Amino acid sequence: MVRPRIAIVFTGGTISMLLDPVTGAAVPTLDGAAILARSPGLTALADLVPVDWGLVPASHLSFAQILDIASVIRGLAARSDVDGVVVVQGTDVIEETSFAFDLLVDAPEPVVVVGAMRNASDPGYEGPGNLRDAVLAAASRDLRGEGTVVVMGGRILPADDVTKTHTSAYDTFDARNLGAIGVVTGDGAIVGRRRAARRLLRDTPVAAAEPIAIVTATVASDGAPLRWAVAGGARGIVVAATGAGNTHPDLLAAAEAAMAGGIPVVLASRVPSGRVAPAYGFPGGGARWIAAGAIPAGFLTPVKARIALALGIGSGLAGDGLRALFADPR
Repeated sequence: MVRPRIAIVFTGGTISMLLDPVTGAAVPTLDGAAILARSPGLTALADLVPVDWGLVPASHLSFAQILDIASVIRGLAARSDVDGVVVVQGTDVIEETSFAFDLLVDAPEPVVVVGAMRNASDPGYEGPGNLRDAVLAAASRDLRGEGTVVVMGGRILPADDVTKTHTSAYDTFDARNLGAIGVVTGDGAIVGRRRAARRLLRDTPVAAAEPIAIVTATVASDGAPLRWAVAGGARGIVVAATGAGNTHPDLLAAAEAAMAGGIPVVLASRVPSGRVAPAYGFPGGGARWIAAGAIPAGFLTPVKARIALALGIGSGLAGDGLRALFADPR
């Protein structure tokens, strides 16, 4: 049997961190070779192609860096001797970066994003185990064509649905709308279902559209934050509405003015799962938002909607093209 060949792109994150002896807090320290040295048995699973991209905390990543990592992934996936790609990064924004890679990388080879919830100085450091699972998933032929997935805690989670639900728990990651697509065992990946058709950008943006604002509807909030976003030069706005897409009517009025000025507005929900819907017709209700021209986000969370809007506008999409990007895959 031909051994799989898996590229691993190391970008930093908690999995790369040790405690600073001065501050007593975790800082990026370990490069790819050092992480691999702490992960015995990987070479028995596959031939590895390590790539040191950087040592960047995930919370520091810019759109330019995300686009660069996506370019590295595409280059590796295009190699005839690479069967899958693993991206090692911090978990803080893994639900956003993985979704960006899902939009930007059109390749049959599995792309698996992985990290750790504990640093390498912690007795509970689970980085090596997670990395082992990621390599097994990337080597699985059953994941070919499934786009980008996140593998954490032994679960295979689709990038468009994966969500971080707890600040520190090992089992923090979940897919709250459609669920995991599989699990990783000691023998390899078990894929229980296929993903629906993916969202995919056909034209790779040179740069993301920035800034894209997220305006969250709360009790007693009005349209002022959205107006501030417009005054600050927002290229697009995501509204994190209450419930299935409802807000104060003044927030909708501010959004209507923004849309009249050519700024696309996406309506998402601040609720962790479920879709926005035209269910309520009172002033500021979801039906009024949709009728006014706001783009429904489907089941995308506000942070994922921001990724799609920034990259979609950056790739030249507008109007119906943006609406098609946000429509839930079927």
